[in-house]
Amino acid sequence: MSNIRPHHLYADIHPDAQIAKDVEIGPFTTIADNVTIGNGTKIGSNVTIMSGARIGEYCQIFPGAVIAAIPQDLKFQGEDTTATIGDYCTIRECVTISRGTAAHGVTQIGNNALLMAYVHVGHDCIIGDNAIIANSVQLSGHVTLADYVTIGGTAAVNQFVKIGAHTMVGGGSLVRKDIPPFIKAAREPIKYCGLNVVGLKRHGFTTQQLATIKWIYGFIFQHKFPLQEAISQITHIVPPGPEKRTILRFIQAATLGIIR
Repeated sequence: MSNIRPHHLYADIHPDAQIAKDVEIGPFTTIADNVTIGNGTKIGSNVTIMSGARIGEYCQIFPGAVIAAIPQDLKFQGEDTTATIGDYCTIRECVTISRGTAAHGVTQIGNNALLMAYVHVGHDCIIGDNAIIANSVQLSGHVTLADYVTIGGTAAVNQFVKIGAHTMVGGGSLVRKDIPPFIKAAREPIKYCGLNVVGLKRHGFTTQQLATIKWIYGFIFQHKFPLQEAISQITHIVPPGPEKRTILRFIQAATLGIIR
């Protein structure tokens, strides 16, 4: 890709777009006003970047992607909202990212995210750092993914679902409830499939931390306690620590209930 200036014959770039000097823009790409694009970002051909896009540094956006389209939400009334993409993100072919609505104001993607081809990110979604979202995953509006979430291809995530940090969701899953951190979830209906051991080890979790997480989830998923009884057991039996605190906070904040 060559470095194409805003006045290039085959790129339609609004003069009010704020684009760093070293951004590379392919032919037949359209960039609207009220757009900012950071240093070192490379944008392929036939990309559409609409008003409200905020794209960080050193991202790669592949052909056919549509960034900051108005929400597919009948309640949207043209309010001034944004779609924000962090630094070092890779947005593959034909990804669509809607901007926010009045409910939250922004659709936000963290740093170092990989969104593979044909992913859809609905309005008001919040995606943490280092997310990996495989081909054709569909995220409804208001979905929240914490850091280091991995979602397998063709999975569909219902509105308002929250997925905890370091979680892996199997391909083809239908996610209707919240998924706590540190685990693998798959099958239909979706259920707990053990810890995300490989991912946790890659990110520096110790053997003792893994044992603590497994112990906690034993109360929730294996002993068949009612959820509130499991929380009580964890609260009184498991020693204090960051893993316990993270899991309990997530479960207690879950508005859709958690997978079982």
